[in-house]
Amino acid sequence: MIGKLTGTLANKNPPQVLVDCNGVGYEVHVPMSTFYNLPELGARVSLLTHFVVREDAQILYGFEHAQEREAFRQLIKISGVGPRTALSVLSGMSVGELAQAVTLQEAGRLIKVPGIGKKTAERLLLELKGKLGPDIGVAASVANDAQADILQALLALGYSDKEAAVSLKALPVDVGVSDGIKLALRALSRA
Repeated sequence: MIGKLTGTLANKNPPQVLVDCNGVGYEVHVPMSTFYNLPELGARVSLLTHFVVREDAQILYGFEHAQEREAFRQLIKISGVGPRTALSVLSGMSVGELAQAVTLQEAGRLIKVPGIGKKTAERLLLELKGKLGPDIGVAASVANDAQADILQALLALGYSDKEAAVSLKALPVDVGVSDGIKLALRALSRA
């Protein structure tokens, strides 16, 4: 299995790049989030990869960050979601946005991605719940250290990621930790 490529960026043609590794050129399909962060042609590049072997093709998918690759791997495990669809999802939204959409169960955000319909979006939300790594999605909604502490306290008290994230949105941005926990608990007890 090829896990990482490091070499010279020889060609860029979205969504594919060509990485020259000591005279061997590897064609790698990348999400647009990775594509936009690539250096200019001729520069050194390093990509984490996922190798897919099919009956009719062997395809390398490349990612700038480990979180992107892990999200891709979780996506392709879902029935009806292949590598192209997974790449489309990661091109349409960041891993943090995807994780936040899953945490908050927001199918509307996924439907905006080309190739994702309502049923597929609902399946993604259901099957990805809790699988995108700790605090990736909720971290996107955390504005400061105090909110991060409030979030951790709510999770430790047994509230779900979704409940904790929704209660954080209702808090003032500059609230302290102890006051924030009290306000969040009040809001959660009314819900």
